[in-house]
Amino acid sequence: MPTEQMPIEQLLNISADYLTHEEVNQLERAYRFAEQAHRGQYRKSGEPYIHHPVQVAEILANLKMDVTTLIAALLHDVVEDTGVTLEQVEAEFGMAVRQLVDGVTKLKKRMRFKSNEEHQAENHRKMFVAMAQDIRVIIIKLADRLHNMRTLKYMPEHKQRQKSKETLEIFAPLAHRLGISKIKWELEDISLRYLNPQQYYRIVNLMKKKRAEREKYLDEIIHTLKERLRDNVNVLDISGRPKHIYSIYRKMVSQNKEFNEIYDLMAVRVIVESIRDCYAVLGIIHTIWKPMPGRFKDYVAMPKANMYQSLHTTVIGPKGEPIEVQIRTMEMHRTAEYGIAAHWAYKEGTTVENSKFEEKLKWFREMMELQQETRDAQEFVESLKMDWFSDSVFVFTPKGDVIELPVGSVPLDFAYRIHTEIGNTCIGAKVNGKIVPLDYQLKTGDIVEILTSKHSYGPSQDWLNIVKSSHARSKIRNWFKKQRREESIAKGREMVEALLRKHDFDVSEVLTTERIEEVTSKFNFHEADDLFAAVGYGGISTAQVVHRLTDGLKEQKPVVLPEVKSLPRHHRKVDHGVRVKGVDNLLIRLSRCCNPVPGDDIDGYVTQGRGVTVHHSDCPNLKSVPEERRIAVEWDSNTSHQYPVDIEVTGFDRQGLLNDVLQVVNNANTQLSAVSAKTNRRGIASIHIRIGIQNINHLQSVVERVKRVRDIYSVRRIIQ
Repeated sequence: MPTEQMPIEQLLNISADYLTHEEVNQLERAYRFAEQAHRGQYRKSGEPYIHHPVQVAEILANLKMDVTTLIAALLHDVVEDTGVTLEQVEAEFGMAVRQLVDGVTKLKKRMRFKSNEEHQAENHRKMFVAMAQDIRVIIIKLADRLHNMRTLKYMPEHKQRQKSKETLEIFAPLAHRLGISKIKWELEDISLRYLNPQQYYRIVNLMKKKRAEREKYLDEIIHTLKERLRDNVNVLDISGRPKHIYSIYRKMVSQNKEFNEIYDLMAVRVIVESIRDCYAVLGIIHTIWKPMPGRFKDYVAMPKANMYQSLHTTVIGPKGEPIEVQIRTMEMHRTAEYGIAAHWAYKEGTTVENSKFEEKLKWFREMMELQQETRDAQEFVESLKMDWFSDSVFVFTPKGDVIELPVGSVPLDFAYRIHTEIGNTCIGAKVNGKIVPLDYQLKTGDIVEILTSKHSYGPSQDWLNIVKSSHARSKIRNWFKKQRREESIAKGREMVEALLRKHDFDVSEVLTTERIEEVTSKFNFHEADDLFAAVGYGGISTAQVVHRLTDGLKEQKPVVLPEVKSLPRHHRKVDHGVRVKGVDNLLIRLSRCCNPVPGDDIDGYVTQGRGVTVHHSDCPNLKSVPEERRIAVEWDSNTSHQYPVDIEVTGFDRQGLLNDVLQVVNNANTQLSAVSAKTNRRGIASIHIRIGIQNINHLQSVVERVKRVRDIYSVRRIIQ
């Protein structure tokens, strides 16, 4: 073989074990294309640049990735570092290779960024967006990063530390998430070598000193296991596995231990044929040596989010020292080593396998939802580190489903992970059957039940300080954005209608679809809601909008309408502000069980001797009323009554909480008619208030003010 083809020989030999002859030829053609493009380019080490993409492809061939991935790995730098274009890549090797190469190509430096950090964050975002199209993008990127880390010694010291920090924060956790432990452990160990060389080499030297002693001890345990398992279980392999340097370092730091205090430096791995054999081996091991309490983990029945499955147990070995044993099938072992690459959807091909593959990437879809909701790239990357690349707790739904959350998560994080609407209507939580405050920190194994109410008024501002996950925080922020817009729209429409009435215009005649669209266009808004929202938050004058709406409606000279800051209230009683459709002069009373207010959906029914009783449409007492007694009712748009409403406010009890809530209510132009408060043993305060309000928008305004009080968790309207 010619000299220029020497770097690819090992790659071709590895790939020939599982690729077809035709696919190996395609790989060789891609190598020649890449070698020609990179000719004359050299790495910091002095070797020809082509060695790098070949080594990246070799890492992927050891994971047995498909030929498309290997070709993309060979070409992954040609667009970024040579004159080759994506169009040329597509013409030579097809659209799939083009998309993979584009996915791993960094954004050009000539694009404007405020800082290097912003540029790097945008590169990461681009990579994750490309992952949404094809998960192979990130697998190539991991192999690329691994080879760069292996050759990091040729880089300046500040670059070594920068790349190592980024690897520990982004790439190693990502490899863990995808279950590719072969890459994860090496990335972590190399990063530690450059970030904390003193500790790294200290651990290496300490491990070398006791290696012979440990290996002898391990041989003794393996021999005992083989003897006892020989006649009972079909064992495929028993071997020892040394702990990785970074995992020892983390244990020393997190548990504040010295090296000689860490006993499980070695683990024994038993590989068997079936799941039944896994549990059989576990039983036999526990009869040979005593298990340590609290150290058994069943990842077979409950796999980790990254697909990892295995039984873990720690026993007291023959010399009284703890020894960890891992028991798994060969399929579980392949998944533990190669992760997503072991379950490759592109090779499996069947619909069933593809659906399983999609389910295993559920966490990834949630991550992409976050990307769509977060405009700032640096905020997005920080969110990833917090939600997906940090330590986790595993909690259960009441039905037994496992939900993974960042350490420190509270019931609100759980609620939003289940569904946005469950989070928005949350009024409390039960953990293991007991009611807990919303800031209770969840622990692995907790069974969490969320209490909701359709009469809840949504998240409190305080929730943003309580939740741990950026997923929940993003959902809460979106709710407030939407809510404020809806409030502004309702308020703006109300202001326009009020000013029209004041100047004796018929609202229905003025606010036609055509006229509103015409005025919306004149003010350069896209839709009517934008116009009313602008009026609501003060971006445009009510008088201006009304003047435009009424222009030409009257023959006399156009009316110049002054801005009205506050409208006078005329307290007049018109049948409680409710009228029966098509009938006048009927006696009407509002039900006290649900206290409906203008803006609520209402229903009425005829009573004997007391006219028509009006209920909130959701009132439970309405369900027992026969259909023939019901009658259609509607609110009178001109009413200006104050209507009684009961609300329940829940929050963390503190000195002055009740006073703060009452002060806010009094400042909201309401009539306070009753109040009661109590605190339970867990320090949660419940405040019941009866207030007088004008309509549903007035009530919403009061609720929003109360929710902004510090330490308030939830506010809900009580409809009995």
